[in-house]
Amino acid sequence: MRIVHIITRLILGGAQENTLLTVDGLHHRHGDDVTLITGPAEGPEGDLFERARQRALKVEVMPELIRAIRPMTDVRAYRLLRHALRRLKPDVVHTHSAKAGILGRAAAWRERVPAIVHTVHGPSFGPSESPLKNQVYTLAERWAARRCHAMVSVCDAMTEQYLAAGVGQPEQYQTVYSGMDVEAFLNPPRPRNDVRRELGLAEHEVAFGTVARLFERKGHDDLLAVAPEVLKQNPNVRFVFIGDGILRERLIAQTEALGLRHAFHFVGLVPPDRIPELLGAMDAVVHPSLREGLARVLPQSLLVGRPVISYDIDGAREVVLPETGILLAPRDLAGLSQAVLRLAADPAHRDALGQEGRRQFAHQFRHETMTDQLRALYERLLNQRSLPLAAATPAPVEPSQIPAQALSPGHEADDRACAE
Repeated sequence: MRIVHIITRLILGGAQENTLLTVDGLHHRHGDDVTLITGPAEGPEGDLFERARQRALKVEVMPELIRAIRPMTDVRAYRLLRHALRRLKPDVVHTHSAKAGILGRAAAWRERVPAIVHTVHGPSFGPSESPLKNQVYTLAERWAARRCHAMVSVCDAMTEQYLAAGVGQPEQYQTVYSGMDVEAFLNPPRPRNDVRRELGLAEHEVAFGTVARLFERKGHDDLLAVAPEVLKQNPNVRFVFIGDGILRERLIAQTEALGLRHAFHFVGLVPPDRIPELLGAMDAVVHPSLREGLARVLPQSLLVGRPVISYDIDGAREVVLPETGILLAPRDLAGLSQAVLRLAADPAHRDALGQEGRRQFAHQFRHETMTDQLRALYERLLNQRSLPLAAATPAPVEPSQIPAQALSPGHEADDRACAE
């Protein structure tokens, strides 16, 4: 197949790692001709360009494909995407993230690409947004859903939320869990004790790791809020923040103001291949983010054999089960404090939860499983679209027809680290 994937930024994030693994699998395992079109990597999160180069993947950078709202630049990006698709002549276009999802689907629909797919990595609307923003994002997603043949959700919760908001039709959706290099998490490359020594963690200390951008709504503030009470009851607890972002200096200053700087380790930005060994060095993982889709760190932690604490948002309940971790209502600070203390005091319980997570999710989150499911979807769509495309394609869309709200930047989970 000739396949084009389109994403707004190739930063170190969950949606981006998912996309790159998909491109890699399609190219190396299935022999497809795959091109990844991305905007420039902006911000402190790092990028995946070197990893793509090492894997000999075709990546085209489009400087006009940016996350910020700039109408003239957005129109140029739309036109450049159309030119690129005309040149590449893909059988399939698969879009990711809000801006690339809107512009990419519009361009692919205009160029009558036989199969157009969009992945929902995380919600662009929800309870953490204002009513006005939710209305704008919902209208944009409804508009774009009519310009693709299939919607892929990284968890069932995304499908439920989008259908409830009137985005797309039930038959458009399929859940494909975000894939990863499962073997690296089942067998971290470096000994746990070596990594803990590097992090400055003593043997008696109980480390709770958080893997996320240092950004709003990722839950770092909630951990700072409960830390005084947690450390009062158990001075051996340590919090390890893995990731970087615009809040780094503020968070460090807050730990110093609380007199708890000794209990917080800021690891900073790390390459994805270090995540398995870092999670292996933890005793548990806590992820009190307020919006994620399905944070990759949750299954990653379980694959390493570490229990997880998470807020009950989006797809978290699909992996944080009573037998694998502790699920809390969003912003339940008292519950968050109690959950940390409970796991810190009971190593046998931590081990039992982590081992059950390994048993349940080892196959489900393999990147090979993800790629095979996506390619089967492409084949099915192309078989269905074997009739003349014009019979099912509405009038072409021009840039002037794209609603202004459709160009709003979404919240890229990331996740991701780091979400889209």
